[in-house]
Amino acid sequence: MTQPLSVQLYTVRDALSADLPGTLQRIASIGYTNVEAFGFVDRAEELRDALAAAGLQVPSGHARLLDAGEQDLERIFHASVTVGLGTLIDPHIDEARWTTREDVEAIARELSALAPRAADHGLVLGYHNHAFEFSNRIDGVSAYEVFADALSDDVVLELDTYWVTVGGDDPVAILGKYGDKVQFLHVKDGDGSHDDKRQVAVGNGIMPIRDIVAAAPDALHVVELDDHDGDVFQAVADSYVFLQGVRA
Repeated sequence: MTQPLSVQLYTVRDALSADLPGTLQRIASIGYTNVEAFGFVDRAEELRDALAAAGLQVPSGHARLLDAGEQDLERIFHASVTVGLGTLIDPHIDEARWTTREDVEAIARELSALAPRAADHGLVLGYHNHAFEFSNRIDGVSAYEVFADALSDDVVLELDTYWVTVGGDDPVAILGKYGDKVQFLHVKDGDGSHDDKRQVAVGNGIMPIRDIVAAAPDALHVVELDDHDGDVFQAVADSYVFLQGVRA
């Protein structure tokens, strides 16, 4: 059974900072039942209560893990439990660490080592890519593949399909290679450039959305626009309608 659609709250960050409860109600009114949290550590209880009021679930959330100190890690884990996350995803690890096999495999080891600690809190860990993990090549393959191949089985992947494309790789092929390890998809669209403003509603850009969805039907599909030159809520709503049609 296809999972309900989610939306990364970073997409509506400006509205969220101005009116958290109202923004979540607006997301729910579009039809979304899931959201992906970001920047939640310092407002976990407020976010939890606003999500409950809007009738929204939060299966996943983003927080920088490998950059965090010991005390901050415990705060992140505690906040994740407070909000109600199932999967805690590191959204960015410094690009400078993705240039050699040794460094990339070290990243995989560090993240893998945190997985049992996260599990003690009832959390699964994951990693979300940008473009550089794919544009950086090591021995003929992307740094991302070196990383994913070295990652422990209990760390999942959230594949940002748009940034795979911008990084010069084929998201459908990557999904075919890693299969069920990819538990979450960032589904976004645009002109395929690094310019966030050129991102558009899903279905209105260059991305092979139907093929991407078909390649990972059981993953949780998360709509995101890093930026948008227009009404972002309209883009989020149009994305919902398009994906509901594609996934029917």
